[in-house]
Amino acid sequence: MPELPEVEVVRRGLERWVSGRVVAHAEVLHPRAIRRHLPGAEEFSFRLKGRTVGVAERRGKYLWLPLDGTDAILAHLGMSGQLLVTEPGSPSERHLRVRISFTDGGPELRFVDQRTFGHVLVTPMAHSGGRTVPEPIAHIAADPFEEHFDDEGFARRLRLRQTEIKRALLDQSLISGVGNIYADEALWRARLHGARPTGTLTRPKIAELLAAARQVMTAALAEGGTSFDSLYVNVNGESGYFDRSLAVYGRRDLPCSRCGAPIVREAFMNRSSYSCPRCQPRPRRVPR
Repeated sequence: MPELPEVEVVRRGLERWVSGRVVAHAEVLHPRAIRRHLPGAEEFSFRLKGRTVGVAERRGKYLWLPLDGTDAILAHLGMSGQLLVTEPGSPSERHLRVRISFTDGGPELRFVDQRTFGHVLVTPMAHSGGRTVPEPIAHIAADPFEEHFDDEGFARRLRLRQTEIKRALLDQSLISGVGNIYADEALWRARLHGARPTGTLTRPKIAELLAAARQVMTAALAEGGTSFDSLYVNVNGESGYFDRSLAVYGRRDLPCSRCGAPIVREAFMNRSSYSCPRCQPRPRRVPR
């Protein structure tokens, strides 16, 4: 699933190619793509026609296009969703779900989703965490790149969670945008095992972990994000290449670039965790 850097890459593309344009028509080709827009496809298209698109924004793994008035197009890419900018008249993608055209006759915005876990909807806005965001994500915590992200507040809430540090990093009500890949990479940089109890972390160590998360996601963003297959692309259909720079994720049995010990893989929440057994020793005690 795309994480914060991959979604930010898409947001920047939308800002360049879509913001400031007026919607001419919106066509829904698969109802599952708008399943969270409860009024249905006809109302979805009606709500968009003639609306001017504002500057694309993002919180964590969600992105949205503000519309004139008080609405926004909210999108979550799910496992395989893509927002592509495509010339009108070009062949439809095999898994095209929603097509939005504009009054200037320029490139269309297309939502393509092979597995149909992603979705788009038109929704009102609400106030949350120091900014205005779409109502369905008002409960999600700020991400570490937001202006109003509270480092001290995060550290305080983290220590009270009584859980493992990796589980806390993936908790979108605590911090948004960090997924499995960048959690593993940040923990490696901070020399922490994912099973370390949050209550044992000092404030300096939490600050170090936050800095590591910001550093690795900034580095990933500079390389277009992490693409393990053709599904994770920017608005022009191009893949990122940060997978070449990953320190632990997906590198089972390969040597740690810091100490040379073989990277290990452990089962974690129906997924995988990767770590260095020497740089990130497993804690002797884990929370129950």
